[in-house]
Amino acid sequence: MTVEQLMTRAVKVCTEADTLNRAAQLMWENDCGCIPVISANSDGRLVGIVTDRDIAMAAYTQGKQLWAIPVGMVMAHNVFACHVNEGISQAEALMRDKRIRRLPVLDQNDRLVGILSINDVAREAQREAALGKRAEVTAQGVSETLASICQPQTARALTVAA
Repeated sequence: MTVEQLMTRAVKVCTEADTLNRAAQLMWENDCGCIPVISANSDGRLVGIVTDRDIAMAAYTQGKQLWAIPVGMVMAHNVFACHVNEGISQAEALMRDKRIRRLPVLDQNDRLVGILSINDVAREAQREAALGKRAEVTAQGVSETLASICQPQTARALTVAA
């Protein structure tokens, strides 16, 4: 089974110049926890990703309204992605290794065509188990991936301004 078979195709995106308010609005309207960020020029190249947590932490640490913070200031620039023709087990291993819940999916020209989430993988494991067929995606594998993703991050020092 390939990533293309499970990914969500209708992915909402924003650009680096959009505000966090726009990204939050897209997340709210589309019931998702992250928005891929594409370049503002016509090539549509994936340049980052912003999550609901990124938005919350930026609002907290910067003390600004969401409409005053550009996506480009808080997005993750080092984005882990997979390709449409990769196997699900390969994508799941990347999620496990990098401790991420969602992977942007790229085509052969490295253009964004979808997103694969741990939720997609879990639903497939349940579907395959219900059908009683030899499962490529198993509940055990999903459980191991989720456990790895949910490992606590190392403690981060917080600097509080006096």
